[in-house]
Formats: sequence, structure tokens, C-alpha cells
Amino acid sequence: MGETGTADKHDQVEKQHEENKEVKHEEKKEEKHEEGDEKEEKKKKKKDKEKKNKNPEDKKDAAKLKQKLEKIESKIQALVAKKDEILKLIQEVEEGATASVTPS
Repeated sequence: MGETGTADKHDQVEKQHEENKEVKHEEKKEEKHEEGDEKEEKKKKKKDKEKKNKNPEDKKDAAKLKQKLEKIESKIQALVAKKDEILKLIQEVEEGATASVTPS
């Protein structure tokens, strides 16, 4: 008699397992769909940027060229600051690693 009870429990576990598989499968489908939407948005943004860059009059306008240069300079400064921060972190990690290896 105990066998039927365990068989019922086993059937319930299998049923739950199948339901979980279906839910996970549906979630994966939704994720793929969302990723596809993100890719389409990126393509549109890239096309918009290309259109903005292709204006030949911009290459002859000194004010616009100076503005572009300032924009690039600000980006460079931000990147240099990040670089310095990362180098500092690397140095701290290396010093910590050598301190832990060398007994004080």
C-alpha cells in the first residue's frame, strides 16, 4: 500500500518539473524577443549617428569643428581620469598581494 503513495508523490514531482520546464522555456522566448528589440534599437541609433556624421558642410564650419574638438577633449579627460583610477587600484592590489606574501 505504501507504494501507491510514493508513486503519487513521484508523479506530482514529475508534473511540477514539467511545469517548471515550460515556464523557463517561455521566459527564454521572451528574453530572446527582448534582445531582438534591443538589437533593432541599436541599429536605428547607429544609422542616426551615421546620418549626422555625413553632412559635408560640417567639415567647413570652424565653429562646429571646434565644438566637436571640445567634445572629444572632454571625453579624453574623462577616460584619462578612469585610467588613473584603475592604475591606482591595480597598484593597491599588487601592494596588498606582496604584503600578504611577505611576512611582516
